[in-house]
Amino acid sequence: MRDAPPIREAFVESLDHEGRGVSRVDGKTIFIEGALPGERVSFAPYKVKPNYEQAEVVRVLEASAQRVEPACEYFGVCGGCSMQHLEPSAQVAAKQRVLENALWHIGRVRPEVLYPAIVGPSWGYRYRARLTVRQVPSKGGILIGFHERRSSYISDMRRCPILPPHVSALLPGLHELVGALSIPDRVPQIEVAVGEGITVLVFRHLLPFSKKDEALLRAFGESAGVQIWLQLTGPDSCRRLHPADAPGLAYTLPEFGVSMAFRPTDFTQVNMGINRLLMRRSMQLLDPQPGERIADLFCGLGNFSLPIAKLGAHVVGVEGSDALVRRAAENAAANGLAGNSEFHAANLFEATEDSIAALGRLDKMLIDPPREGAVAVVKALGPTAPRRIVYVSCNPATLARDTAVLFHEKGYRLKGAGIANMFPQTSHVESIALFERD
Repeated sequence: MRDAPPIREAFVESLDHEGRGVSRVDGKTIFIEGALPGERVSFAPYKVKPNYEQAEVVRVLEASAQRVEPACEYFGVCGGCSMQHLEPSAQVAAKQRVLENALWHIGRVRPEVLYPAIVGPSWGYRYRARLTVRQVPSKGGILIGFHERRSSYISDMRRCPILPPHVSALLPGLHELVGALSIPDRVPQIEVAVGEGITVLVFRHLLPFSKKDEALLRAFGESAGVQIWLQLTGPDSCRRLHPADAPGLAYTLPEFGVSMAFRPTDFTQVNMGINRLLMRRSMQLLDPQPGERIADLFCGLGNFSLPIAKLGAHVVGVEGSDALVRRAAENAAANGLAGNSEFHAANLFEATEDSIAALGRLDKMLIDPPREGAVAVVKALGPTAPRRIVYVSCNPATLARDTAVLFHEKGYRLKGAGIANMFPQTSHVESIALFERD
């Protein structure tokens, strides 16, 4: 058996895109979890490669002035957060640098303007979450929480400060509830979805619940003031158990006077407050005008589509999921916007110049793709492509890759870019960029 690598010391130069401290020791790059720029630390490697090592802090020898005491007792074990030890405004600055570095090192372009970061509360913001459930008798029974760092094990949580306080307060009761069910080892996940005044818990179960189980679930929902939904197979199997008749989930965008209905398993933004501010920034940059035709690609439920239509433009929403396309159209109709909106199902990862041209004349475009980005879309933009594109990204690397295509191949200028701190305490970087061409 090999001896463990020796504990060494290093000076930390910067943070990487995962919130790890970056150091260089004997010509190798060391990525150190829990270390901050300007610190001297001792570290223990857990992965050693010829050109780099991954390590974790053993001891902070000289601390950064930006180091703070983590607010959560599970920090360092739970994999849900990686930056609680860094002061919140410094987290924002670090994410802005991640975006700038990606745009330059991957895209070879710098924005003409850096937008002020979009920020909000640092805690209690996570309105969507998937809590993993495991029955582990050797650890006391039911475990509920997020995965541990670098592990498939579960960090057993009795509170979580990034969840809304009323949801965090449910965790001890959920342990008791699952433990009392007849099939506790067949309940792998509880999904949390919070809307305007409504909280839903979706219990994923691999076998049918008994009548007694359903009674226990109803009683929990009644006492906690939450809706209980059950999901036996795929998302389409999701059904409300309690109460039998109740309002559905929705969130509002008050600045634009629209309300968005959604199902508990639909994709929606995790952070409602930041989503509203991001919507304001997006609409300022896009500047929809009556008479314009604007494409909203990867439109989902219509998060961006409805404000575009509300501002008077005709929006053409495109999304890969037939179910989401239907719900986007329903949301448009419910908000009185059916007359200046249309929605289509298409696989945008296979976009071609012909498929983009088939959308008709487009004055502007908003792109909000998943982590994979929208490289097929940007490569498909032809001579008649819109003059202005607003790109909302959840992955700086794919944004930078797509920026390279827009800037170097399609003749767009990167007018501006900035971050939205959608996930405080984590290394996740949400960003927005504006492209224009003559």
